[in-house]
Amino acid sequence: MTISANTITSRSIGQVADAIHYIGAKQTILVQGHMGTGKTSLLGILAKRNPHHIPVYFDSTTKDLGDLMIPMFDQAEKTGVVRYAFNEELGLHHDKPVILMIDEFGKANPSVKNGLLRLMLERQIASKALHPDSLVFATTNLGGEGVGDMLRAHERNRITLLNMRKPTNEEWIGWGTNNSVDPILLAWAKENPQAFNSYEQHKHAADNPYIFHPQSTETSFVTPRSLAALSQPMSVREYIDSDTLYSIMCGTVGTRAGSDLNAYVELAAELPKLLDIQERPETASIPENPAALCMVVFKLLTTMSGDTVDAYLTYFERTPKEAQGLFANGVRHADYEHRALIMNRKAFGQWALKNNHMFSADKA
Repeated sequence: MTISANTITSRSIGQVADAIHYIGAKQTILVQGHMGTGKTSLLGILAKRNPHHIPVYFDSTTKDLGDLMIPMFDQAEKTGVVRYAFNEELGLHHDKPVILMIDEFGKANPSVKNGLLRLMLERQIASKALHPDSLVFATTNLGGEGVGDMLRAHERNRITLLNMRKPTNEEWIGWGTNNSVDPILLAWAKENPQAFNSYEQHKHAADNPYIFHPQSTETSFVTPRSLAALSQPMSVREYIDSDTLYSIMCGTVGTRAGSDLNAYVELAAELPKLLDIQERPETASIPENPAALCMVVFKLLTTMSGDTVDAYLTYFERTPKEAQGLFANGVRHADYEHRALIMNRKAFGQWALKNNHMFSADKA
């Protein structure tokens, strides 16, 4: 496995969001990253951190130069000059702080790139300026992916290029736990960290059959986006015949990952019913298979609520130590939405005192 310069200088999505938050009012950051890794979700992350800003999404790929602004000739006779009406996707009409995300900048029509350069450098287009507190950033794919992202030297020189890395499997699991991703997918991600590698880490496509690689002929592959997309069909798998579900999995994340996940789906049929755990936590069955046990832990984490927490804690204390460690580190994760709900429970506090040595064993 090789480590490229891009990999070394790449930052996490959280680090990229921090950079835009603090310098985005003065300097435009162009976020370069792998497909399907959450570049577009930066807008939502920044909107939460800046509630008084208006989030604005500008889709570069659907625009031509005439879509940026048009002359208002009807006003020329009154004013003696031609003024312009601007595309609402630029957010200039708000006259308030905005968070402007220029998406897929590298794929934009060259004339559109030229038309946006002053806005990216000076926060102004024609005679109209953004509010001085506005944040501006852009996104693009890595050039090595071969999907048409091209920037000329003078365009790059006006902005700051910042590479965003893929999430690790643990980071994706943390996100998935809070976003109701199917426990089967979370368990599979736990056991397959290589599915979150960058193609830059592998010289040959055959070295990692799960991911996109420029040399590969596979039309579907695992990305954080495509793996999350499987959660919806997984949630209704009882209504889909097994052959069709298998085809859906392969068509979403590729043949290799789809085959792996098919085995996990078959295994999931042997899991204890969630209702049994909620109503009879003292006697509900505990799987012996490690992968199945992992699925149960993630099912508890993703379905946690005030009504189920006590039953889940009772069941949790009956599971093997490895599963207890996975569960405990999951609920202690700083971003877990039900963290306070569990940490404030006396039963969990007592367990933690007896098993403090386990907390570093398995960080999920």
